Amino acid sequence: MSISNSVSGGPGADDARSIDDQILDAAAELVAVLGRRVQLAEIARRAGVSRPTVYRRWPDVRALVGALLTREVLSTAEQTPRTGEDRESLVEWIVEFAVKMRDHPVLGALYEDSDLLAEYVVQRLGTSQRTLVSLLAKALVTGQQGGTIRAGEPAELSAMVLLITQSTVQSHRMVAELLPEAAWRRELAIALNGYLRP
Repeated sequence: MSISNSVSGGPGADDARSIDDQILDAAAELVAVLGRRVQLAEIARRAGVSRPTVYRRWPDVRALVGALLTREVLSTAEQTPRTGEDRESLVEWIVEFAVKMRDHPVLGALYEDSDLLAEYVVQRLGTSQRTLVSLLAKALVTGQQGGTIRAGEPAELSAMVLLITQSTVQSHRMVAELLPEAAWRRELAIALNGYLRP
């Protein structure tokens, strides 16, 4: 399961991507510490660029944080290896990806800030979530063709897999005493395997 979030373009595209990443890196550092209180002026200062440079790319903090979350989610998905095309390999990948998202410093700040969490994770289906649903749907089709995943509309199955996984990640701290790490991983895998098994 590979995702490419590289930016293509004409002359100057590499420079633009580099400045974008510089700004997003600064935003990541600040969001991890300040959460919702982060301001564009602080991000620009941390990135070593002017405020107009930031505003040319994102109109406000909300848009910038949305772009940051998309970058972090897709980058983490790319960096989580998948060992096979069958259901069990897919479930292992989802659980590993869920752990990385759960423990991610920027997303961790979201879980601490209920307003940010609601805005970026609960209230709307963002770019990163749509991309994950699309990737999962493709993987589910492969598993269906191989006979390891049950029949069903792949987009619907992948949306439910996202809901199951996302709610498990969001609720992790609440149930940590009841579900220590090994049990949390095991039970999420059982839930996903049970849902997807033919």
